[in-house]
Amino acid sequence: MILPASVAEHGVAGRLFNSLFVAVMAGSALATPALADPLANLKEERLRPGVYPAAPVPLEFAVPAEPGHPPFDIDWSVGLRGTFTQTNVGETFVTTLNPQFTATHDGRRADVVVNGSAEIAKPGGGRDADITGLNLGFSVTAPLDSLTSFTANGAIGMTQELAGTPGLAGGVVVPPEITTGTLGAGLTRQFGLFNVGLNAGAVRTLYGPTLRSDTGLTNNDTQNTWTTNSSLRVGYQITPIFEIYGQGGISRTLFDLPGTGTTIYRNATERTVRGGIAGQWNEVLSASAAVGVGDYDFDNAALADIRTELYEANLTFRPDPTLALSAGLSTTITPPGADSTGTARITHAATANIDYTVNSWLRLRASADWSRALTAGSGETENRWGVSAGADYRINSHTALSADYAFAKRDNSTTGLLDSHRVSLGVTVQR
Repeated sequence: MILPASVAEHGVAGRLFNSLFVAVMAGSALATPALADPLANLKEERLRPGVYPAAPVPLEFAVPAEPGHPPFDIDWSVGLRGTFTQTNVGETFVTTLNPQFTATHDGRRADVVVNGSAEIAKPGGGRDADITGLNLGFSVTAPLDSLTSFTANGAIGMTQELAGTPGLAGGVVVPPEITTGTLGAGLTRQFGLFNVGLNAGAVRTLYGPTLRSDTGLTNNDTQNTWTTNSSLRVGYQITPIFEIYGQGGISRTLFDLPGTGTTIYRNATERTVRGGIAGQWNEVLSASAAVGVGDYDFDNAALADIRTELYEANLTFRPDPTLALSAGLSTTITPPGADSTGTARITHAATANIDYTVNSWLRLRASADWSRALTAGSGETENRWGVSAGADYRINSHTALSADYAFAKRDNSTTGLLDSHRVSLGVTVQR
């Protein structure tokens, strides 16, 4: 840039002005590319996937952001059902009301589910309605990182069967009220091809009194228990489909009081060891099978310890979204429960289920079950088997009708043989 001669000729002042003038013009030249940067950046932004340029919107025309979602998504339903039961000892008709809800929170760090349900039953014959079931529970699932997951769950519930319910011991006029509370936590971690799972929990069980026609009021406080349990499962992924695993567990059962008519507490420690194989073929087929041994050791040497083989198997087959078939086999060792003089109950059970969705408004289902139980310390045995079938007809997105039939057979060495036929019809309204 050349200044006019009139300015350049003024000596020092002229030279100073010339320097300032050149600096200002150079700064303007350097600033020019900066004004083009937004356009360059905009062109680069257009190369990013899922990002598209948009014209600026004046604040007065901007669309406000959507309000935040509620912390929980709540679903609820209310069912009304009538059930007619015929047995070789009589007939009963019961109307039940079943409200329930589920609240789900899908969080960034954890998913939380809270659910609750109730059952209010009104027997026939002019008897008053009663609450036969209450339950409130929660579960939490939190991925700690890409390889580690934490779970927690808890529940509190109450159940009380109605007199005349198939499966109750003979002579029971008012069955006991059973209250349970559970709390548990689990941690799973993947180490290369190894999958490790650790679980721990506690269970509190309380039994109310039983009213019998032959012996009157029976107090079941001697059956109240505390149970703590823990287990460790280690699996090795031999292929992307198959995993072999081993599982060990230990639990402790503590009774509030000694057994009826004795001073002996039936406190015991249960130890179990299992080994098996599991497979997962996408979403179509999953299966597992394991065998093991369980020891139920009593603290008091006067009680005979129990050892039994453990069998466990599960199968789920989903050839398409409309059909699901499942089957299971299990062995459990538990306290004997109310109205029992034994020390422990060993139960082998098998189940099978089928669920078929015919179309958007009709669903069919059927199931079968078998079990054999032995009560140690009393010699009582019980064999059960049953089959059932049902259908759900959806009137609209909020209302469905259901119909069910079930046959059950129970052969108890103490109370004898009982056959039952059960037919029920109901309607469910849901959110």
